[in-house]
Amino acid sequence: MDPLSDVLSLLRPRSVLSAGLDAGGEWAIRFPAHDGIKFNAVVRGACWVAVEGAAEPVRIAAGDCFLLTRGRPFRLATDLRHPATESATIYDRAADNVAICNGGGAFFLIGGRFLFAGDAAGLLFDALPAIVPIRDASNQAAILRWALEQLAVELRQGTPGSALMADHLAQIMLLQVLRLWLASERPAGWLGALADPRLARALGALHAEPARRWTLAELAARAGMSRTTFAEKFRAVVGRPPLEYLAGWRMQRAADLLRRSDARVAEIAYSVGYESETAFRTAFRRRMLCTPMQYRRGRDALLLHRTLR
Repeated sequence: MDPLSDVLSLLRPRSVLSAGLDAGGEWAIRFPAHDGIKFNAVVRGACWVAVEGAAEPVRIAAGDCFLLTRGRPFRLATDLRHPATESATIYDRAADNVAICNGGGAFFLIGGRFLFAGDAAGLLFDALPAIVPIRDASNQAAILRWALEQLAVELRQGTPGSALMADHLAQIMLLQVLRLWLASERPAGWLGALADPRLARALGALHAEPARRWTLAELAARAGMSRTTFAEKFRAVVGRPPLEYLAGWRMQRAADLLRRSDARVAEIAYSVGYESETAFRTAFRRRMLCTPMQYRRGRDALLLHRTLR
């Protein structure tokens, strides 16, 4: 798989439907901190989005979608100077998954939230701003709105296959947002490397063969750059040297295998490029702050908890 697909496959985003918002007149609503990544689409009207700690609010209008990446408290408002109502006051009274503010009629938004099973979310989101707006100018935004509307249908109706359909729709939406952001911006961090054709070739090689004993010279050749230039640019954009990135990605792959499979630790060690189980155990403990088996037992305890609930 390409690097973006590879990371998303480890994250396995799942969707949680939030209630829609139907508002009228002048209004402002304050939302608390949240887990995961929030995704919203404006069907009618317009408002401001302001995230705590972000430098500037963003104006969004009908046809726009936006991603909230930091989990911080935020406000939606027709005028940010307007006194804000706590979201629970409105959403606790929501009927049919739609919250009504000031009688509704002028503004309508539908939203969802993505939660992640894997530990690689920082690769995707650390370099993104707190608010990622997707404007209506792109045809892809229509795909995003359709997917979110379809997600609402699937989760509300609960027809056979709805859970699987919802998970696939969540991945489609997240992938489309990241594609659009890559096409319209030059983000820093890991996503910035994907936007650079030369660094993307090197990343693609690492993700295609993570167990290979890569050298800096081989990766520089894949990128079509000198070793020095490649090493400096990779570190400047991604935030770490190429081989350190490879070591981290191997740990992400190993953690995923420990979480999802019953393969022996030795098999996992060899599959991600370690020549001995001992070397792998040492590296895993140094990075994850626990042994591979402790990590796996944590998974088993979580599965047991879910079974007994």
